[in-house]
Amino acid sequence: MTPAIRPRHPYLDHPAPLPFAHRGGAADGLENTAAAFRRAVAGGYRYLETDVHATSDGKLVAFHDARLEQVTDGRGAIGELPWRAVRTARVAGREPLPLFEDLLAEFPEARWNVDLKAEAALEPLVELVRRADAWDRVCVGSFSEARVARARRRAGARLATSLGTRGVAGLRLRSLGPAPLPLDRLLGAAVRRSAVCVQVPERQAGIPVADRRFLRAAHGLGLQVHVWTVNDPGRMAALLDLGVDGIMTDHIDTLRAVLTGRNAWI
Repeated sequence: MTPAIRPRHPYLDHPAPLPFAHRGGAADGLENTAAAFRRAVAGGYRYLETDVHATSDGKLVAFHDARLEQVTDGRGAIGELPWRAVRTARVAGREPLPLFEDLLAEFPEARWNVDLKAEAALEPLVELVRRADAWDRVCVGSFSEARVARARRRAGARLATSLGTRGVAGLRLRSLGPAPLPLDRLLGAAVRRSAVCVQVPERQAGIPVADRRFLRAAHGLGLQVHVWTVNDPGRMAALLDLGVDGIMTDHIDTLRAVLTGRNAWI
C-alpha cells in the first residue's frame, strides 16, 4: 500500500481486512435489530453496519427503509411518525426497531458504519456522536455527497466519513489515468478533511468498480476500500486476494469462515 497522506483514523484501528456485519447480518431476516447485532457481536464481529432515520420527534432509529411496510408489520414513513408509533412496529413480526443511541450503549466496543439515510437524521446523529463521545466508533456515509459534507461541517475533523458518490466517481476517473481535473475538484473536500475510506459495490451496472486500479488509486490517497454487499465465499476470497481492506456481508458466518480459513479472523 502506498503511504497514507494523513494519519490513520482511530475508527480503523484494527488489522485489515475489516469484517462488517451488514445491517447486523441481514440474511436471517432480522436486519437492523438489536437481536441481529447481538448475534454478530457474539460471533466476534467488531464492525457493524446500519442505517439511520429520524422520527418526526427527532429520535434516531436504526432502520434501512424510509417506510415501515417492507420488513415490518407497521405502516407509514418513519420521518412522519413519532417514536411512540414507530416503536410498536416489529421486524419480521418479531423484533422492535432499535434507537441508535441504545445500540451505541449496548455495544460499547463495537464500531459502527452508519448510512445517513435522510437529511432529518443528520443533526440527531452528529449530536449523539458528540454526546456519547463516540468519534472513534462511528464512520458516516451516504449516497448524498452534500449530506456527508454537511455532517462533516457540523462535526468537524473528528468525524470519520466515507466518500460519497461524487468522490467515488472522481476516484474511478483518477484510477483510469492522469487526472483531467485537480484532485479537490474530482473528489471534493472529503480527501482533504475527514474521509478515511471509500465504500463501493464490487460492480455497478455490470461495470467493475473495485478492481486493482481503483484500489491502487484509493490506497495512494490513504483511503481504505470496503466492498458491499458480498455474500458468496468465492467472491469474498477473490476480493481479499485483490487487497480490499474490508467486506460487508449479510452472511456473517460465511465471511467469518472465509477469514478464519485464511488466518485473517482477528
